[in-house]
Parts: sequence; C-alpha cells; structure tokens
Amino acid sequence: MMTNIDPVHDYAQAYESYDLQVAKQTFAGNLDTGVNACIECCDRYAIDHAKALDWISTRGERKSFTFAELKLRSAKVANFLVSQGIKPGDVVSGLLPRTPELVALILGTLRTGAVYQPLFTAFGSKAIEHRIMLCGSKMIVTDGENHSKLNTIKNCPAIAVISTTEDPSKEGHIDYLSSVEKQTTEFEPVMRNGEDLMLMMSTSGTTGPAKGVPVPLRALLSFRSYMVDAIDLSPEDAYWNIADPGWAYGLYYAVLGPLLLGHCTTLFEGSFTVDGTYDILKRLEITNLAGSPTAYRVMIAAGPEAAKRIKGKLRVVSSAGEPLNPEVIRWFRECLDAPIFDHYGQTETGMIVNNHHALSHPVRDGSAGYAMPGFSVTVLTEDDRIAPVNEQGLLVVDIAKSPAFWFTGYLNMETKAITGGYYRTGDMVEQDENGCVTFVGRSDDVITSSGYRIGPFDVESALLEHPAVVETAVVGVPDPERTELVKAVVVLNQEVIASEELKEELRLFVRNRLSSHSYPRIIEFINALPKTPSGKVQRFLLRKQKIDN
Repeated sequence: MMTNIDPVHDYAQAYESYDLQVAKQTFAGNLDTGVNACIECCDRYAIDHAKALDWISTRGERKSFTFAELKLRSAKVANFLVSQGIKPGDVVSGLLPRTPELVALILGTLRTGAVYQPLFTAFGSKAIEHRIMLCGSKMIVTDGENHSKLNTIKNCPAIAVISTTEDPSKEGHIDYLSSVEKQTTEFEPVMRNGEDLMLMMSTSGTTGPAKGVPVPLRALLSFRSYMVDAIDLSPEDAYWNIADPGWAYGLYYAVLGPLLLGHCTTLFEGSFTVDGTYDILKRLEITNLAGSPTAYRVMIAAGPEAAKRIKGKLRVVSSAGEPLNPEVIRWFRECLDAPIFDHYGQTETGMIVNNHHALSHPVRDGSAGYAMPGFSVTVLTEDDRIAPVNEQGLLVVDIAKSPAFWFTGYLNMETKAITGGYYRTGDMVEQDENGCVTFVGRSDDVITSSGYRIGPFDVESALLEHPAVVETAVVGVPDPERTELVKAVVVLNQEVIASEELKEELRLFVRNRLSSHSYPRIIEFINALPKTPSGKVQRFLLRKQKIDN
C-alpha cells in the first residue's frame, strides 16, 4: 500500500511550488507538536495485509513481512529496549547484516523515541569504538558473526547478541532474540517533535576521525521528496536499493524512504555478485532499482549476455555515491533498455541534486542534475562570490532558501562547513545557465572508493599503530572500476626491512582495525614524505603512481 502520490511532472513547477507546510501535511503526526518515525514508516500502513519487506537470505530463502508484522515486532523490540533502561533521546547502535531483525531494531528504536546508530558490519573494532564513544551509545545489538569485534572495546555499552550457536550470556551479553520474544506486542509510540533526533550517523573527514551527524525527525520531509521526485517510486513498482543500511544511502532510502511511503522494500543478506543480483532482479521482478556506479560497472563487466534475462524489465534506475560515467548510461540504455539517472547527496544532507525520474527536465549525461524541490544550491568562487555560469566552484546549499534542509552541525564540535548562511559541501562543481550541476571533484582529500567516502585520517591513524610505521600519508588515486583506490605512502622504522610481505601485513592490519573497504590497496615505502617548508604534506605528489625518493 502507498500513500496517494500525485507528483507535479514539470520540474520548474514542482520546484517553485514547494511548500513546507504542505509537505508536513503528508505525515500522520505533526512535526511541530508530536510525531514518531515508527508511526510514519510502519504503523500508519499496518492494515489490509500491506507488504513492507521482501527479504532474501544468504541461502536464497525468501520471506515477506507485512507492515502489521513489523509493527508487532517493533513493539516487542521497544519493550525490550525500555526494559534495559533505554529512554527517548538515547542512542542504540545496530551492528547487524541486512536481515528482518535489523529492520525491526530500527523501527523499535524509533518507536521508543530513541536514536538509531548504524554500524557497518565490515567495520573493525577501532572504527566501531570511535563511533559508539562519540555519541555515547547505550546499547549495541549485534550477531554471532560480529560480537567478537566488541571484546577489546573499553567501557563498552550493554551488548545484546543474536546467537544461534551458543548462549551469549556466558560472555555477559544479553540473549537478544530470547529477551525480545518474551515482550508484549503493545507499545505506544513515544511522540517527539521535528527537531528531536531519530538517527546518529557518522562521516569521515581529512583532519580528524569520523564526525557525528545528528539526523532530526524533520529530515523525513526530504527523504520523502527524494523517493517521490527522484526515485519516482510508484505503487506498481517492485523496489530494490542495493545499498547497505550501515550507510546513509541505504538507511535513508533502502529502509526509511520506501517504508515512509507505505511501499515494500527489498533486502538481500548476502554479498553483491553479478549473478546473484540478476537472479534477484528477475525473481522479484524488480522495476525500480537504486545503487552505486561501482555495482553497475561490475554488472557491465559481466557482459550483455548476462543482462538479457532482465532486459526491458527495469522501469527506472538510480545511481548515487559517486559520479555516474557516461559509458554506464549508454550501456544501460542499450543492454538493459533502462534509463539510469545520476543523483547527488551526502550523509549530512541526504540527496539534494538529482536527475529526477518523476520530474520533466533536460537530462545531460555526466551531470548530477538539478536541485531537489525544497533545496536551493549555488556555486561559490574561492572569495565567496557567486560563480559565473559554467565556471568551477564550490557547491553550497543556501540554507535560508532551503526549507527541506535539516543539517545543523556535527555532534559536539565546531562545524566549519556552515558559514555565511551556506552549507559548504566540499565538492567542486560547475552549474550551467539552467541550473544543471556537473561534479568536478572534491575540494578536500576525502577518498571516494566503490561509493564509500573514506577519510585519510582514519587510515593513517590505524597504520601508525603498527610498530613498523613511523610516518604515513594516505591519498586516493584514480581507478576505472572503483573511482579511486586508497593509497598509503609509508615511512618505516629504520630497523624494519621493506618487503611485499610487510605490505600485505599492513593491509590486513588496517582492514582488521577499520573495515574491508577502507584499507590501502596500494602501499608504497618512502624515505621521507614530501612536505612544504611549513611542514604540510604535499599530497598532490603522493597521488603519483611512483614517487622518487
């Protein structure tokens, strides 16, 4: 079941007619006087056996869940959390794969008025520890595959474990499934207001560890706009966003976004493979697909023969996380008979610039598109002037003219990205006379690899914990498949002998400490890092494939 959606198909009209008060009226609750995200994303649709979730396990088993079933499950989770002392505003962290238990945990947390924090299952102990300590998480819910990562974390909050092999209480943990099953299915959602938090995200920068991104309930307004205007999610669609809910695009638009519209979403527990992806697309008759260019490029590498089984079946395809290559656009047109559009956003903003599937406007291959209704973007020069048409500059959000903009600053720290009435994205772009935005590159040193944004600082910090490393600097280098590869230039302890074996040891060291996507695939040993007279590392030299010592 879906709410009645009657999108204005002309982009200019939709953009000019955006009205915040009208947008608020799409909610069951009131952002000013009382709202609960679980009501908006679940309870209001818990009628008529409306389907909410199609889930495919790693073994290929398919199960479906209705909104009514998720409502009961979320109530049990909420009762469990409250029994453990969780209160409105507390942070509950989820370190879980893409399972029905994950969805129930998210909804149950929101039901209590608490704040949900996603933890990507590929994270290592160091990455997890920083994030939970940053926001003061009160509880972590995890599974048997991941709970060992928490053993070395000091002052770790309460841990609830989903375990099928042994009694987790032997390790002092809470048996999550057993404890939740004992709870009742009655729990009245705790009402909050639009400024109260519902999510605690994290993002990486270049000069420090991951930063906390508080997400208030009013962000649901922009989530809904994206699903309606850019994704063009229709009642007839079978929808699959392949992004992991451990990250913003997956949590915002694979879980909350479709459920907010009363639409069924799809989760696949297993890892991404081309054959597996095509099988699910055909099996579930997916018509509306979202993902990253990296995944699409892997599909292309498998060739047009593999794509034949779903050619003509996809109505629309959306791409986010990194710029969409024109070659991908051409291939999808020719081999899948499907329009694929590029979309742009950040953890701090959600999606804000799109080639909208539901709105009529010119679409130029290689461009990110136009500002989403509810947002106003412009381009600034280095001296903060509005950049001339088609001149490169910094993409910014004009906050006063963006009623759907919700980010107010990083958790417990100064937010230099918000100054002068603008939110400064850190991305360099060009904007044409019609307002169409084309991505040029990052203005800082954040690395974009396989759709993930990786802060060099985190990788450098992990490397420096290894006794062989004296100094290091991390950069991204171009790669045709992943956009960029993480490259670490390392100065070794004088007593250590450089070797290929040591490079592999350092790769595994970082992978285990951080995650499987942020370790340095390229490692180069050097006698000294190139620096300016003031001591600043000259990263532009490090991006070369080989540096002369």
